[in-house]
Amino acid sequence: MKSILITGANIVNEGKITRSDILIKEGIIFNVGKDLSEFEADMTIDASGKHIFPGVIDDQVHFREPGLTHKADIYTESKAAVAGGVTSYMEMPNTDPQSVTIELLEEKYKIASEKSLANYSFFFGATNDNLEEILKVDPENVCGIKVFQGSSTGNMLVDNQESLERIFRECKLLIATHSENDNIIKENLAKYKEKYGDDIPMKYHPLIRSEEACYDASKKVVDMARKYGTKLHVLHISTGKEVKLFDDRLPLEEKRITAEACIHHLWFSEEDYEEKGTLIKWNPAVKTAQDRDEILEGVLNGNIDVIATDHAPHTLGEKNNPYTSAPSGGPLIQHSLVAMLDLYHQGKIRLDQIAEKMCHNPSILFEIEKRGYIRPGYHADLAIVDLNDPWTVDKDNILAKCAWSPFEGHEFKSKVTHTIVSGHLAYENGTFNEEKKGARLKFSRKIQ
Repeated sequence: MKSILITGANIVNEGKITRSDILIKEGIIFNVGKDLSEFEADMTIDASGKHIFPGVIDDQVHFREPGLTHKADIYTESKAAVAGGVTSYMEMPNTDPQSVTIELLEEKYKIASEKSLANYSFFFGATNDNLEEILKVDPENVCGIKVFQGSSTGNMLVDNQESLERIFRECKLLIATHSENDNIIKENLAKYKEKYGDDIPMKYHPLIRSEEACYDASKKVVDMARKYGTKLHVLHISTGKEVKLFDDRLPLEEKRITAEACIHHLWFSEEDYEEKGTLIKWNPAVKTAQDRDEILEGVLNGNIDVIATDHAPHTLGEKNNPYTSAPSGGPLIQHSLVAMLDLYHQGKIRLDQIAEKMCHNPSILFEIEKRGYIRPGYHADLAIVDLNDPWTVDKDNILAKCAWSPFEGHEFKSKVTHTIVSGHLAYENGTFNEEKKGARLKFSRKIQ
C-alpha cells in the first residue's frame, strides 16, 4: 500500500483545530506533527488551507442489498458515502432476505468485502422469535442488534411484549431501536384515511407518526433498558420531548443509554412538506421547527450522542405514489458532512463538535477498534474538506443509485476534496480509485 504524506492541513480532532502534517504508512496513521517533510512518501497531498476530519462513521444506513437492489446496492451507496467523506457505515437488516440468522448476516459481509468502497458493519435483525440466534452474535465482529418497534420498510416489527422483554433482559450486545408506537400510528392513520382515502396530504405525516407515538415508544425502551441494564441506542430522535429522556451529565464512555440525531431532523421541518412532499417522508417523521431546534440543542448539550443519516433510498417512481403507498426514506449519505458544515457556516455548531458527533462518538459508543480519531496507530480514515468551495447538488453529481436527493438545487458552501479509507486514497476531486475495498469494522467490546 502506498505511503501518503498530507501537508499543511488544519486538523479537526479531539476538541481542537491544529495546523499539522499527517504521515500514513501501511494504512495506519504513522505520525502527526508540525513538519514531517523529512519523511519520504509515495504520494504527497498539499492540504494547505483545507481542513481534515477523521472519516465520518455513519451508524445507520440502508443500502438495500440483497433483494432490493433496484433502489440501491452496497457498491453505489458506499461510493456515495466516500464522496461525502463517510469512511465507515453500519447497515440495517431490513433487506430481502432479512438479516435474522447468522448465515444470512455473513452473506451480507461477503458481498461488502467484494463491493464496498467504505469500511462496513451490519446490524443483526431481531424478530419476535429469534432470540437464540441473537445470542450467537459475535460482539467483536457485529455492530449491534436492531429492534423495530414501529413498522417501516421491510416490516420487521417486534410487537410481542414478552419477546421484547427477553431480548432486553438477555442480550448483552448493544441494541439499537426504531422507536415508534405502532398502535398509535395505526389509529392516527385510520382517521386520516377515513377523510382522505389513500391520498393523504403530506403535511399530516407528522401528525400520523406523531410526537406521542415517538415519545411513548422511546420512553418504553429507555425504561426497559434501565430495568435490565441493557446497552441501548435509540435511533433518529425526531421530537424535542424525546431529547429529555437522555442523560447530558455522564461522559459517553459511561452511558448505557444513548441517542442519535439524523441529518433530516436537523435540517428540515414541517414547513418543507409543501415544497418537498414525499421526498422528505421519513419514519419517524420530520416534525416542527421547534422540534428541529430542540434536537440540535440536545446534540450540543450532550443529550444526543451521534449524528447519522438513516440513508434509505427509494426510486422516484416509488416516492411519487400517493401517501399510503409512498415509502419512507431518502438518500442522504453523500451530503451529510457538507450539510453539517452548512450549519457551521450558519453559526449553529462548531467544527470540533461536528467531528465529535460524526467521528469520535460513534467510535466510542460502538467501541470500534482504532477508528474515529486522527491518532498515530489508528487506521487512516480521513476526509479533507475545503470549507469555502460552493457547489450545487444536481442530477449530474448525485451518486446514489436512486439518482435524486432532497438537497437537489441546494448550494452547499463546503466540499469534500479527498477521502482516505483505511490508508487508501479512495476519492480525489471527483475521481475514485476502486483498487482497494473497505474493511470490516472490528469492535473492542467490554460486554457486561
